Amino acid sequence: MNNLSYTIFPLGDSALTVDFGNLIDVAINEEVIRLSELLKAAQLRYVKGIVAAYSSLTVYYDVVDVLRSNPGSSASDTMKNELSGLFLQKINFSQKPIRSLRIPVCFAKKYALDVNDICLLTNLSSDEVIEIFTGKKYKVYMLGFLPGFAYLGEVDDRIAVPRKQEPRAKIEPGYVGIAGKQTGIYPLTSPGGWQILGRTPLQFFDKEKEEPVLLRSGDEVEFFPITEDEFQNY
Repeated sequence: MNNLSYTIFPLGDSALTVDFGNLIDVAINEEVIRLSELLKAAQLRYVKGIVAAYSSLTVYYDVVDVLRSNPGSSASDTMKNELSGLFLQKINFSQKPIRSLRIPVCFAKKYALDVNDICLLTNLSSDEVIEIFTGKKYKVYMLGFLPGFAYLGEVDDRIAVPRKQEPRAKIEPGYVGIAGKQTGIYPLTSPGGWQILGRTPLQFFDKEKEEPVLLRSGDEVEFFPITEDEFQNY
């Protein structure tokens, strides 16, 4: 570990969570991603799933297989010892390079569903909000909520507005929203309470593709504005 303190605790009877604390921090998130890649490289046969979040890593395992391989101890204790030992090893592996992606967004009024509310909350004009939003690069911290839904940060303090008090019952794919210091893109039709600033024509989840999810943890994203005509013809 990179001198970052953590705790490991059970999550139900077939998973453990490695937790670094409840916060958004680049160094911690990079360590979470590194440990995720380390676990994948170790190829422990009883590990069935690995979920990396902002500041935690959850590992799902086959209880029966763990107990069969390590009789005399609980599956949870065995896995905790296994993970602790693995994390202490000096294992070198090829870390995936950071991908940089530019994502087109149409900020026309028909797609900027909550721009008026955002302007009221920030005391900024819509042009200023868009300029601030598109003026920086964002890190993909984690995927969750929906297949392909990426949580990106951190949003500039000047436009970091809270979620809507009453979520919408239906948001179409491609809408880009803000929730506090986070921004994200809805990959599928779903309910949602993020403040909608615009819409992208890109598809972020396609189950027919070999890699169905467009973004992945660790990616660097930059948004750029497009017109309504460009949106329609993208």
